Formats: sequence, structure tokens, C-alpha cells
Amino acid sequence: MDKFKENSRYFISAGVVIVIMLVYVLRLVDWQLINGAEFRSLADKTRSPIVTMDAARGEILDVNGVGLAVNKTGYAIVFEKAYMDTKNENKTIYQMISLLNSLNEKWTDELPIKINNKGSYEFIKDKEKDIKKLKSKDFLNMNEYATADDCMAELIKKYKINGYPKKETRDIVSVRYNMEKNWFGVSNPYIFAPDVKKDTVAIVSENASLLPGVTVKVTTVRQNPNGTVIPHVMGTVGAISKEEYDVLEVKEEKGYALNDTLGKSGIEKKYEDTLRGKSGEKVVEINNKGSLVSEAIKSPPKNGNTVFLTIDSRIQKVLNKSLADNVNGAQAYGRSVSAVRGPKHGEDCVAGGAVVLNVKDFSVLAASTYPSYDLNKYKNDKNYYSTLINDKAKPLINRAFNGIFTPGSSFKPAVAMAALQENSITNSTVIDCTHVYERFAPSFTPKCMGHHGPISLNTALAKSCNIFFFETGFRTGIENMNLYCKRLGLGVKTGLEIDESAGKLAGPQQRTSMGGTWQGGDTIQAAIGQSDNQFSPLQLATYCATIANNGTRLQTHIVNKITDYSQKNIVSKTAPKVADNAGVSQKNIDYVKSGMRSVATSGTASSMFRNYGIAIAGKTGTAEGPGSDNVTFIGFAPYENPEIAVAVVLEHGATSRFSNTVAKDIFDAYFYGKSVDDKGNFVFPTPASSAGSAVSGASSASH
Repeated sequence: MDKFKENSRYFISAGVVIVIMLVYVLRLVDWQLINGAEFRSLADKTRSPIVTMDAARGEILDVNGVGLAVNKTGYAIVFEKAYMDTKNENKTIYQMISLLNSLNEKWTDELPIKINNKGSYEFIKDKEKDIKKLKSKDFLNMNEYATADDCMAELIKKYKINGYPKKETRDIVSVRYNMEKNWFGVSNPYIFAPDVKKDTVAIVSENASLLPGVTVKVTTVRQNPNGTVIPHVMGTVGAISKEEYDVLEVKEEKGYALNDTLGKSGIEKKYEDTLRGKSGEKVVEINNKGSLVSEAIKSPPKNGNTVFLTIDSRIQKVLNKSLADNVNGAQAYGRSVSAVRGPKHGEDCVAGGAVVLNVKDFSVLAASTYPSYDLNKYKNDKNYYSTLINDKAKPLINRAFNGIFTPGSSFKPAVAMAALQENSITNSTVIDCTHVYERFAPSFTPKCMGHHGPISLNTALAKSCNIFFFETGFRTGIENMNLYCKRLGLGVKTGLEIDESAGKLAGPQQRTSMGGTWQGGDTIQAAIGQSDNQFSPLQLATYCATIANNGTRLQTHIVNKITDYSQKNIVSKTAPKVADNAGVSQKNIDYVKSGMRSVATSGTASSMFRNYGIAIAGKTGTAEGPGSDNVTFIGFAPYENPEIAVAVVLEHGATSRFSNTVAKDIFDAYFYGKSVDDKGNFVFPTPASSAGSAVSGASSASH
């Protein structure tokens, strides 16, 4: 009986399995044979495009974490090809333009054609490149003589726009033109408005059913909290061009889309790969009616890394204000003096540059250029760029890193180090300054500013005696002088992460490159920082820091560290790196440093630094050229244990007290906490907090 029951259970179970299998077989037959055509039709009409998911661009911060280029959460209005009603595309665009205009919102408008006061189409000035591209065979294929009217007629025909007023027609054309230019497609959405307000988002969302293909995307909007702090270093971001796309994506396959933005200059450009992050992807399933069926993340976006600079914003602001004040001060002083004495007293001073370095690691604490510009206005004001380009003072030039200036007597410590090490002179060598240097007489008799009589190195540096250095340069020779100058960082690049000038080191090679011939008298002119010598404030600061660092030149740098986007994990950190060594004995370095100390206590900078609370060592420079003289100051402090090095150049500043004042303001900022308030005025910490200001300054600088 038990065996019968067991067999019965077996046959029942087997029967159930057979029935289930039969049901599946019949269902499969139904799918494949009976309804196969229907499913195949549905499959044919279902699309699964891959849509890009944007990654947040990494931020740029100063050494203390103060935001220089940061992100805020924003909202962008985006056109999605997959959802758009192509038959009514122009209507949707018109509705969106009208809506945003009524709400005073900006939308992307890059068409190089406008409607003038007479109601006619005309090309926009300063858009020659865009106009040429519009007429090119790759776009409209029109001849170079085609008018704005001709181009508009072709665009209207191309985009099938009719039934709208002239202005609205022009605006619809602009959007369609931008969409095509940016390769609008299913996998490449078009950003119609990159940054709109929440209220606008709500209105668009409420009318979503009437605006097919119009979506709102949460984005990160790039902001510069204070666009005037250090714009030349920060640089700009902008829409990728077709030429850039062809290199970065087509050739190098770096994953760029034609609607991407990228760094165009400065840190934003140099660290593009670090900052941009990596876009993600999602697969969107769309049925034949254009409705969303499903979506799935294929790969999540990875935000860019955060870049911490070595810049101290507080010191940077002090330097910016001081440089501006003293350029303008030199100009005002020059005008008042020139009215009585004639020209060349600083009335033509309109520009300058200055750099502050940490001597311990050669990090850039501040770097200022005057005149400068505002990054925020640069990005948001279409007319601002034209104003900057046409400004004769050239505010877009980074004078701190790329401007090169004749150094004048600030060059003499380098000559002294070369001469001492080559035994051309000793610390006790005495040369008689008779006001006129007669070695090349009568054909060439350069003069000294003074009549110093018998003079040694220390006093020659303090008083900036030209006769002493004419003779010293002659004894040393141009080749030997230049050997040590390069080791000190003059006439060579410093290793900075962003663009910098290599400067010009006077000598036969430089003169030949200029189409000239080097003469014997050129050597003695080079020895006082004249001739063809031209260096950037960055090089001068590096050279000064190398002397302060006892002849060891480190690689100058402006990036402190890189972290992930959260700032919690360090990706890399810049470590001090030896770039060169002056090859000068400590004894000879000490001789030169002592002379530079005398400059501040009894020499050409003593009126500014004789009684200063911190021991300063420095060298002034006055360089002749067209117009008023350039004035230069290099210096380091404290003398016994240097922490910072400073280089200041005022182009046509004429009077050294203005360059010296900039340096003093920097020392005040670093050692005593001097800062700039919200109204742009200098302020010192309260007495209660000033005791620790020097420590805090040094601490922030040592990051």
C-alpha cells in the first residue's frame, strides 16, 4: 500500500511538471507565431538611446580653503531630442524664448546677426570668426560677400521658419543655429538656458505637457565669489569649440561632447583633466509614441577633483590694492612733477606686477597684475571683453608671470655672487667710483648716479654704485655672469604649473637672436641690469628666494594639493623639489645677503625699512628705457631666517618709493596681519589679535 502511494505521488508530480511545460510551450508559440508580428513591430519602434549624465566640475580654492572658483546648485533648461516633437520644434522654441524673455532670463544666443535700428539684419561687430564659419562650406556654403540678409534668408529656409515676426524669427534661427552647431541629437542634448531661477523651473515644469522635449536639469553653475582677486591665474571656462572638439574627442577620445565646457586659460585650462570629472551614462527606453518606458544608469558620473592653490587670499588682496594704489600714486606724482621739471617722472606709469613667494618651499603666496579685470564681468558682459582688448594698458596680460621688465640694479646681487665665486672680486675688494667709468673712453663713458670714491661690495650694494658693478662685470665676463644667473632662476622658466615667460638674459646669444652684435661695452651695461636683460616679477621673486634659501633654487609652484571632490581624500600634494643650485659658497652668499641687508638699513631702501619691526634684506632697481624709468624692488624677510621673498615692478614708476611701499604692504600683511576690508580699505588686526598675526601669516604660507 505504501509503495502504491509513493508511485501515485510520483506520477502526479510528473503530470504537474508536464502540464506546466505544456503551458510555456503554448505561450511561446503564441508569442512567436500568433503575435510575433505585433511584438516585432513594437520592438522596431522602441528606441533605447544613451543619454549623458554630467559630472560636477572640481572647485579651485586658496591655500586656506577660500573659494576662488566654486560650484552652486543651479537649473538648466535642456532640449532632449528623444522627446521632442520634430514637426513642432520651431513652435516649442518660440514658446520657450517668449517665456524666458518675459521672466528676464537669459538663453544661449550666439547667432552673429542682429536687427539694427533700421529694422534690417546686420552682422555683429567683433564676430568675424563666427561669421566666417556661418558662411563656410561646412555650414551655409555661401560666398564671403554674402550679406546678413542673405544668410538669414538661407537660415530661415533651412529651418523652415515661417509665420513669425522678424525679431522672433531671428531668435528662433539663433536657437536652431546653436543646436546644429552643437550637434544636437538623441545622445547629445542642447542646453537652451544654462542657469535659470527656481521660479522659472516651476513654470516650465507646470507646462511640461505643452513643451515636449523641454526638460529641467539640476546642474552645477561655475562661480567666482570674488572675480577680481586673481583672475589671470584662475583663468576662464567656456563652451568647447569645434576645433577643440576635433582634438580632444575625435583625435584623443577624451569623452567630450559638443555641448561641454572646458578650461580656456590659467588653472582652469592647465588642470582641465583634473577638474572636469567624468560624465556618466543612462539608457533611456522610448516607445514609438515618444513616451518614456524606462531608464537605467549605465555608469554614474564621477565629479572632478578639487585644486587647492598656494595663494593666500588675504595677502593677495593686500597686494592687489597696494599695487593699484602705487601705480596710480606714481602717475599722479609724475604729473605734478612733470609740470615743473618736464617729462619722465612717472606720469606714464600705468602698469605693474608683483609676486610673493614662500622661501621654505617656493610656493606662490600672491601674484598681482595691474591693471586687472573682473572674471564675473568677463563671463557675463558681452561688451566687457571688447573693452579689455581695446584698452591700451592691456589688462589681459598677466604681468606677474608673463610681463618682462628691465631689472636695473635689482640685478646686482646676482652679479656679485658670480664675481665672488669666480674670484673676480672679494668681499674686501675696493673700486674707486669717480662718477665716470673710463675703461672704454673716450668712445664710451657711462656714469654712476653718485660719486662714491673708494667703495667695497657691501657699500656698493647699499648705495647701488654703478662704477663698482661696471668694473665687476668686466672682470667677471658675460658668460660667467650668465652661468650663475640661470642657476638663480633668471632667463629660465621657474617650473610654474601655468604659462610663464622665460625672460631674456643679455649676452651674445640673445643679441644674435635679435639680429645684433654683442660689444664689449654691453657686458658692463648688462652688469647693472640694463642691456637686453628682461625678467618677469616671478623670476625676480624666485631669484631673490634662491639667495634667501642660501643658493638652493626650488621649483616655483602655485598648486598646493589636489583632493577628491569632497575634499576628504588627498589625490596628490606638491612637495618641494630642487630645480638648481647657485653653486656659490655659503661665505659668498652671506656676503651678498649682508649687502642686501645694508640696502634696507643704510642704503637706497633705508627710508622705508631702516626702522621696520622685521629685519628686511633687499635691493632696489631703476631701469632706463623709453619713457619714465622702471622701478623694481626685491627683498626677503626675516633676514636671519627668511620666510618670504618679494618682487615688485612698476612700469615707468620712476620713483623707487612707490615700489618699496608695495613691498612694505606685503611685509605688513604677512607679519602683522594687514588686510583689506569689504570697502577696499587697508586694516590691521585689533591689538588683542595682532600678537598672533605673524604666526598665523607664516602658518598659512607654509601649507
